[in-house]
Amino acid sequence: MTVKQLSLPELVDSCLELGVPGVGLWREPVQSYGVEATAKLIHDAGLTVTTLCRGGFLTAIDPDERAAALVDNRRAIDEAATLGTNTLVLVSGGLPAGSKDLHAARERIADALGELGPYAAGRGVRLAIEPLHPMYAADRCVVSTLSQALDLAERFPADQVGVTVDTYHIWWDDTAPQQIARAGASGRIHTFQLADWTTPLPQGVLNGRGQLGDGSIDMREWRSYVEAAGYTGPIEVELFNDGLWARDGREVLAETAGRFVEYAD
Repeated sequence: MTVKQLSLPELVDSCLELGVPGVGLWREPVQSYGVEATAKLIHDAGLTVTTLCRGGFLTAIDPDERAAALVDNRRAIDEAATLGTNTLVLVSGGLPAGSKDLHAARERIADALGELGPYAAGRGVRLAIEPLHPMYAADRCVVSTLSQALDLAERFPADQVGVTVDTYHIWWDDTAPQQIARAGASGRIHTFQLADWTTPLPQGVLNGRGQLGDGSIDMREWRSYVEAAGYTGPIEVELFNDGLWARDGREVLAETAGRFVEYAD
């Protein structure tokens, strides 16, 4: 998503040029290119798919909407398995129209995980609940903290459900380091993502993630937390930023790789 202006073949070529060994993919470009074609493209290049994003949106009250969400999430799990990644990132979903009940929404997520977790495990895929910053609680994700994510994940085996640690969403929470340790102790850190916090936020706030080093987050500090918790997996950089998307994608990817070395390595 950091360089969504690149086609998948262009992304692969750029990763090879820069020595980037893996890539986290989003479903929309994968579906457009073809799931099996994408898997072949990545495999033939010798790259790995670190995660697939995203499943989730599991808070619907309407039975038909709930059934459709479960079908789509099973499809996402199948896509992850075809791509060869063991991790599907979940954005859990916001409040349904007319509802103000956060607790009930989270319980519906748990109900859905009870159905999806075993299905995912049977396909060799783990579900990674991503807590999003509280500003997204109404419309995108009623899971706002690692504590809330772990309270859901710990109802299920760790090889079925864990969490995503994303600096952009948790850097403000002084309990997050303790929760990272909690997640690590049970083997539930399924992926670790970096993005910086810059202000002012853009209208709509979704595309406000800053390039590494441009904002308020100490990337090495957060990397130290996940590594102390035993995490040894890939580190992804995921930036939603209109300014970056307007630039040459190869230039942005090279810049991002350089910023990673400068601020997070």
